[in-house]
Amino acid sequence: MRTALMRSAIKLQQPVHLLLPSYNRLEEFSKFVSFSRSLSLSNSWKPAKSSLRAKTLGFFSFASMATSSPLHHQVRDRIELSDTEKKIFDRLLATLRRFGFETQLRVAGGWVRDKLLGKDCYDIDIALDNMMGTEFVDKVREYLLSVGEDAQGVCVIESNPEQSKHLETARMRLFDIWIDFVNLRSEEYAENSRIPTKQRFGTAEEDAYRRDLTINSLFYNINTDSVEDLTKRGISDLKSGKIVTPLPPKETFLDDPLRVLRAIRFGARFDFTLDEDLKRAAACDEVKEALASKISRERIGTEIDLMISGNQPVKAMTYICDLTLFWVVFSLPPEFGPPIIDGCDRHCITYLDTAWNLIDLVGESTFTDEQRRLTLYAALFLPLRSTTYKDKKAKEILVVNHIIRESLKRKAKDAEKVLNLHQSSYKLKSLIPCLTSNEDVNLDVDGMRDLTDVRISSRLRVLTGFLLRELKDYWRVALLISTLVHPIDTGDAKDEHLQLCKRRDLFKTLENSIIKLGLENICDVKPLINGKEVMSVLQLKGGPLVKEWLDKAMAWQLANPSGSAEECIDWLKQSNSKRVKMD
Repeated sequence: MRTALMRSAIKLQQPVHLLLPSYNRLEEFSKFVSFSRSLSLSNSWKPAKSSLRAKTLGFFSFASMATSSPLHHQVRDRIELSDTEKKIFDRLLATLRRFGFETQLRVAGGWVRDKLLGKDCYDIDIALDNMMGTEFVDKVREYLLSVGEDAQGVCVIESNPEQSKHLETARMRLFDIWIDFVNLRSEEYAENSRIPTKQRFGTAEEDAYRRDLTINSLFYNINTDSVEDLTKRGISDLKSGKIVTPLPPKETFLDDPLRVLRAIRFGARFDFTLDEDLKRAAACDEVKEALASKISRERIGTEIDLMISGNQPVKAMTYICDLTLFWVVFSLPPEFGPPIIDGCDRHCITYLDTAWNLIDLVGESTFTDEQRRLTLYAALFLPLRSTTYKDKKAKEILVVNHIIRESLKRKAKDAEKVLNLHQSSYKLKSLIPCLTSNEDVNLDVDGMRDLTDVRISSRLRVLTGFLLRELKDYWRVALLISTLVHPIDTGDAKDEHLQLCKRRDLFKTLENSIIKLGLENICDVKPLINGKEVMSVLQLKGGPLVKEWLDKAMAWQLANPSGSAEECIDWLKQSNSKRVKMD
């Protein structure tokens, strides 16, 4: 079986001391595992707004998720409509009266859940019990025009089961909010597909039971201004903070395995507890096989990206790991090396957890949402950074590239950025001793540029400047990743909060050193001379020499931040003359 083969293939691809810098000997790994497991049994997840969002849990065990006691969440007795929502629903009810329809209008799913939790939501999906959405939208448009109101954008979204659009959806904009209209439905599924084989108009109860989770099965009946809990447990699960499926979880997941990831995402987002039967079903081989074979990689990637971008990415990824779904979601190519040992997925979560907490300690305002998202991806895949595989042309490709582009089907630029962050952060790591000592030293950094023409006192600024120019707005992200892989000596390896604080202090020290070097905005500095000027001054006709001299000119500019273009040109001439004489 595919999942069994995956598990047997999981072996660690690099020494543990590279994965966990605080542990310098391989024999200490078993101690780390034991300690982390003990942590998972004694700690529970903290809300996202705490000063330290989620105390580093290390290896958060499957069993520990079952032992955490659910919180009691504040759930409102009735839904309070905003002025805009009242206007929208008034127009829809007026349409029913105008044409004499007996249709029941129900807002379904997430809007009801969020309103009961006291949260704003602008994603309004309306289910109709006896007509298609397109038919009703046409009547709403006709009514609005008859009373002199503008019928804003009206469109029809064709059914696309591969993108989770099983039904044609009519959409229109009322008071600047897009509203989706679909009919209530009942569905049947084939064993080898998540696409319904049969669909028909269903009752509200049938529609509620076919949904992914009880907390998403609630309706708000616009006609009666009331909440309908047709599974008889949506409200209670919302109050007790439980993630439960309306039907038996295995049946629900085999019908549509994407619901496994949705359950995890909502569990993490609301800090709810996954139901025991749900966890067992999600972790069974049959459901994992279905997730791997029935769901498109684009849909899996979308769910993962929502988790990574959400308020509890560590909890979401830990659920995936504890439910033994990690290598199903982040599927590996057939052949790769070096091998990966058991526990690599846990290392990935540990790095993610540390990065998440460091972002909090450093200050969220330091990073944009997009920078934070890519920081977390880079941290998550750090243990796999050196693992490669060979493509059909026998070309070696990094496994991280395969995971992002093929397993998750994310954008190529996401993969490029993460790979660049991995490479650049290790280069920055090699500069840490110099940046923290505030001393001009004779740098000898493998894999970096030739510094023959740069005076020793300026080499640190030149090397750092080139790196930051490559990273552009992401240099602080690479700096944070470099602190993850830099060894931290706390004296007590078990004091995780102390380790985090020391990494935070290291980040701040490095950031201040870069600012003192005048490199904070170096990516915005324009070169003093361009390629045409280099060709003219040195009488070159083009080719790789132009790029070489442009790099030399930039090195000179970094070493002489107050220098002028004329001085740079004079230096180029002198350097070229010396080279000619030596040749």
